[in-house]
Amino acid sequence: MKPADSGASPPDTAGETRERTVMVACAALGKELREIIDHHGWDVDLRVINARLHNRPQLITGAVAEKLAETREEYDRQVVVYGHCGASDLDAMLKDTGAVRPLGPHCYEMFGGEEFVKLMEEEPGTFFLTDFLVKSWRNLVVEGLLLERHPDLKEMLFGNYRRVAYLVQSEEEKLLARAQEIADWLGLPLITRVVGYGHLETRLAAIMDREPQPVTSVTVGIEGYDAYPTLS
Repeated sequence: MKPADSGASPPDTAGETRERTVMVACAALGKELREIIDHHGWDVDLRVINARLHNRPQLITGAVAEKLAETREEYDRQVVVYGHCGASDLDAMLKDTGAVRPLGPHCYEMFGGEEFVKLMEEEPGTFFLTDFLVKSWRNLVVEGLLLERHPDLKEMLFGNYRRVAYLVQSEEEKLLARAQEIADWLGLPLITRVVGYGHLETRLAAIMDREPQPVTSVTVGIEGYDAYPTLS
């Protein structure tokens, strides 16, 4: 699915000084971000961080901070495209640096929006997939979590889930088939919802336009804040 058509024409920047923006992002969102950036015609550079850090979330904030330090002198604006993803100190670090990020606890809520909320209300024991996770399942999950060496971990990690929900960014038969294979491996039923880029795109557009970001009923911080940091 292509990014949503905003319907807006690129602003007339004649005579204006162009602001240099960099997005520091989880590589799990790299493909989608490149397409969103190209679709909107934004003058944005993208720097990605290895998605395997999701298996070691205590390292995420440090890796983001390093990228921000590397790019601080080169760019006027820094946008960090991450959820919390287990990095409980990320927002505090961003507040100190002045960088901002799209709202949301993780990419499932960013992509799914209210559909994510609905699915969780229907069945809290829902395990979510995205295009990236379907493509990277073996590398990131099976091998990354050492499940072949330690098969007993499978029950410990996934035993409480009751279904798999695939939040589809781009409808491809190959990915749908892989998602079914993953659900079968987990021994769970699969449902699919085509959500495209959802609030990931609309929140980034709001950041670029310096407008309020759309939220859902679960867009709250892990420390109970009512909203995540926004660009002032």
